[in-house]
Amino acid sequence: MTEVPGRPDPDALLRQVTADEAAARRGKLKIFFGAAPGVGKTYAMLAAARQARTQGVEVVVGLVETHGRPETEALLDGLEILPRKPVEHRGRMLTEFDLDAALARRPALLLVDELAHSNLPGCRHPKRWQDVEELLAAGIDVWTTLNVQHLESLNDVVGGITGVRVWETVPDQVFDAADEVALVDLPPDDLLTRLKEGKVYLPEQAARAAEHFFRRGNLIALRDLALRRTAERVDAQMQGARLATPGSQVWATSESLLVCLGPGDTDGKLVRTAARLASRLNAHWHAIYIETPRLQRLPEAQRSAILATLKLAQEMGAETAVLAAPDLVDAALDYARERNLSKIVIGRRARPQRRWWGQFMRRLSERAPDIDLIAVARRADDGRPPQRRVAVDDAPAPRIAKAIWPRYVAAALLCLGITALATPLRDYLELTNIVMLFLLGVVLAAFRWGRGPAALLAVLSVALFDFFFVPPRLTFAVSDAQYLLTFAVMLIVGLTIGHLTALLRYQARIAGRREERIRNLYQMAKALASALSEAQVAAISDRFVEASFRAQATVLLPDAAGKLRPQDGQAPTVDVAIAQWCFDHGEPAGVGTDTLPAARAAYLPLKAPVGVRGVLVVEPSHPRLLHIPEQRRLLETYAALIAMALERLHFATEAHGSRLGAESERLRSSLLAALSHDLRTPLTALVGLADTLTLQLLAVQAPESETAAAIRDQALRTSRLVDNLLEMARLQSGTVQPRKEWLALEELIGAAIKALEPSLAGHPLQTDLPADLPLVQGDAVMLERVLVNLLDNAIKYTPPGTPLGITARVAGDVLEVAVWDEGPGLPPGQERIIFDRFTRGQRESAIAGVGLGLAICQAIIDAHGGHIRAENRPEGGARFVFTLPLAPPPTAADEVAPPTHAQAESSTAPS
Repeated sequence: MTEVPGRPDPDALLRQVTADEAAARRGKLKIFFGAAPGVGKTYAMLAAARQARTQGVEVVVGLVETHGRPETEALLDGLEILPRKPVEHRGRMLTEFDLDAALARRPALLLVDELAHSNLPGCRHPKRWQDVEELLAAGIDVWTTLNVQHLESLNDVVGGITGVRVWETVPDQVFDAADEVALVDLPPDDLLTRLKEGKVYLPEQAARAAEHFFRRGNLIALRDLALRRTAERVDAQMQGARLATPGSQVWATSESLLVCLGPGDTDGKLVRTAARLASRLNAHWHAIYIETPRLQRLPEAQRSAILATLKLAQEMGAETAVLAAPDLVDAALDYARERNLSKIVIGRRARPQRRWWGQFMRRLSERAPDIDLIAVARRADDGRPPQRRVAVDDAPAPRIAKAIWPRYVAAALLCLGITALATPLRDYLELTNIVMLFLLGVVLAAFRWGRGPAALLAVLSVALFDFFFVPPRLTFAVSDAQYLLTFAVMLIVGLTIGHLTALLRYQARIAGRREERIRNLYQMAKALASALSEAQVAAISDRFVEASFRAQATVLLPDAAGKLRPQDGQAPTVDVAIAQWCFDHGEPAGVGTDTLPAARAAYLPLKAPVGVRGVLVVEPSHPRLLHIPEQRRLLETYAALIAMALERLHFATEAHGSRLGAESERLRSSLLAALSHDLRTPLTALVGLADTLTLQLLAVQAPESETAAAIRDQALRTSRLVDNLLEMARLQSGTVQPRKEWLALEELIGAAIKALEPSLAGHPLQTDLPADLPLVQGDAVMLERVLVNLLDNAIKYTPPGTPLGITARVAGDVLEVAVWDEGPGLPPGQERIIFDRFTRGQRESAIAGVGLGLAICQAIIDAHGGHIRAENRPEGGARFVFTLPLAPPPTAADEVAPPTHAQAESSTAPS
């Protein structure tokens, strides 16, 4: 069945009908989108819901967070509200959105606030947007709210702007798939006024938010992101609607330009004019060069000039492309309609030629009435490079003549052969059949030698057919005037067949080369996929590049310091300095580029998604091969494949090392746990026996009592070491979670001092604890161990009699505790290293220990949401400082009625 032009594809129509039926069964999602908390998303959603209710829509409130705002709570009056589901979390009863109740109620429209919210453990879905997806699949329309900082793709951007990282995000496809997005916008100054008036947060929270998240610059940037993201979504919807419209006309919703470069646009004037026009219109623009079979036969110098002009357009901000198509107008219009480009700019000769420019403009205007055409006058010289005349004694002349004239001689001999073959058959064959023999010769000549010899054979065929076969024979006279029409038709058909056959032969040759390039790419990708080392990747790459470009290829890989080093056996002609520049800057250099174009080789960076993995050096036997667009694209594709293979090997090596490290760490933790557990029982008995022996010797006043006391102290020290080993093993297993309760820091410090009382006997201890220190939430056993380890570390690394100290103060929203000493201090540069496991500040020290105490301190403080650091004191000695987050202390009301989950763990209010 032949395809009717303009007729819709039945398969596409069937897919569209199926998609429309699925969309009809699915609920509609509307998102009230804002730049920041407090712009009025929930208020706008409730106001719109009340309006829909007056129009007869069944509206039910699934969950709405009013945050105590009276004007928002007033809008809930008269609306049906689903009860929340109680969920137990960490010993407290909180409430969540009841998904099952909403599905059972099945209203026409359900309001579910805060799309990015994380559900409590025990709910069916971890995220609220997943609850919404289930509601939509059930055919329930949902309205919800979302802030721009919760979009997954913009999360890190917002974090970099505001300094606040939001961990609750929504995938962008959920936002893009929404049926409607209503932007709720509020100027930054008005939002700050609402914040000061207490309409966004409570006064204490508002003051803290104004200092961090709600700065005016942050709000302006967030507003810009929200507007841009909404505009991108609207533009995507517009493009989809345009493509769904029959005819796919260009909609000039924004200014955009398409520059079509021709063989005469090599002076750069057309590109510069289009760049100025795009700048004045504030429009994005594209520049393309369309290679038809005729244009692919242009001289190499002219093709290189066109590609240089295309590169100039890219440098001036255009998106560029080289298209291969049989028809200029079809390719240009397809490109413009696919990208919704409303203006086409082409060059106009000083003396217009109807053959090319006139026909091109006329066909464009006829087929694209929805696109504006702009003609830019070229220079008088047409921008063409001067043609070089070949002298009689010039060397290339004999070579060119020798390459061309044998084909014409062969065509003439073929024509004479057909004449000799048909002469004895003229009494048996009709003249029409003899004409077919000559036309067959034209086809053979066109297919074997090209268009020129075929044209010569067509002319000779007419002449010889007239001379030898048309009466009167052996003369060019014609007895019947009708033979003149036969000659004319024979000549026209011969020339046409010759032209079409030559064109088909040329296109077949081009298709064969493209198939060869695709086959090489496939084979190279297949070979690289099985490579297991960088050396194999380099060898495979060298082999394929050398075979495709008849060139010497080399892959340079960096060492650990990022320096490229030629490997043994690589080409000595490689300029390592150029390759290093290419690697450092990620830009190509050498032949065919603007950077050191006089170099003998081309240097291409092996760019991978994460970074540059090396440099591909190609030294071709004929530099012009790298100027051919198809070959250049093939070389760039080779470089991309090599880069991806190297990056795959890099990540595979990293993953293998991580697995080995994790397995080693697991085995070591298991060994430590087993040893620590088996050592605790004999050590406990040893400490008890040492205590008994000390008391007995003291009772009789024996001189060995000091030795018994020393035994007891060493046993206690060894017991604490074993406790550290066991604690580290438990922390690494991830099974230990802090059991937080309200604690007084003074009691924790007192318990730690009591535990180290014998060791602290030789060190004066100074404490500076304000009387109004607030309570902290934490695990008493763990925090006491932190203080014990820090004090024990100070005791071990300071001489006897050296003062130690503990200070505490409130610093903003954290409690800062410091343990200091006046000892030798920390080795320079090891302030962070000493917190690593099995790391000690002085490796050559004879002090007992395995380097786990500080690592345990860091693990415990991190589990409490705090930070710990080490530093040298200006007056001498070391200081270890850790922080614990402060929270409002409990009140009697909290004990009677636990707060809701929205109050306890708000997911939208930034800290």
